[in-house]
Amino acid sequence: MKITRAVVPSLFTVLNMFCGFLSLIHSSQGEFTSACWFIILAAGFDAFDGIMARITKSSSEFGVQIDSLSDVVSFGAAPAFLAYRLSLSSLGSMGVLLSSLVMIFGGLRLARFNVQLTGFDKDFFLGLPIPASAITVASFTLSFTTPGGTLTPLAAALFPWMLAGLSLLMVSKVRYDTLPRISRRAIKREPWKFIFAVLAVIVVVVTGGSAVFPLLLLFIALGLVRWLVTALRRWTSGEGKYEAEHSVEQTSIDT
Repeated sequence: MKITRAVVPSLFTVLNMFCGFLSLIHSSQGEFTSACWFIILAAGFDAFDGIMARITKSSSEFGVQIDSLSDVVSFGAAPAFLAYRLSLSSLGSMGVLLSSLVMIFGGLRLARFNVQLTGFDKDFFLGLPIPASAITVASFTLSFTTPGGTLTPLAAALFPWMLAGLSLLMVSKVRYDTLPRISRRAIKREPWKFIFAVLAVIVVVVTGGSAVFPLLLLFIALGLVRWLVTALRRWTSGEGKYEAEHSVEQTSIDT
């Protein structure tokens, strides 16, 4: 029975990794729309493995590690290769470097997450979650790719900057909310999470998926705004000034 419970979430994790591999294959063949959808499908499996782990009560260290390895493939290597093949290969070595950022910084983010993990349940993510970064790349591609299989001129110009921004956000200290847990206690404690999630699903369905990219931009922006407001409050309250002065004093002592 224990083996069965442990296999269920791991099966979804393996499907996540397999979708990432399929995305790489389709990107190599120039089938960028299919590559994007496999990244999004991988994100669906990634969400379900966590849900199934909680339902079956089979969360484990093994599950954490295999999940991170799968995420590097599906949400690191797959969107990085997609970005390179779609647009950045024309930039030569610079294109290789820029496209690799989402994979490298995504790997760094996952490593930091694993060493800082103190429990299997978490209320927030420190830094932009790597699936959100990958889906942003995929939805951007789906929204601004021409029938000829290339990005529009404006999208192509913005693409490298977006990749750099997503990469930095993944290793930042900006807090982002986790997906709402399906339980009465969670609904009562944070009802706004469920309201936002339900509204987001409705909007995505009504728009046929075209609202995914704007909703992700909103999600990213809300995290940044909250971080800036918190930092400003700390600074105006004197806490930030004290930390800055203390840091300067400590540097003077060390030198």
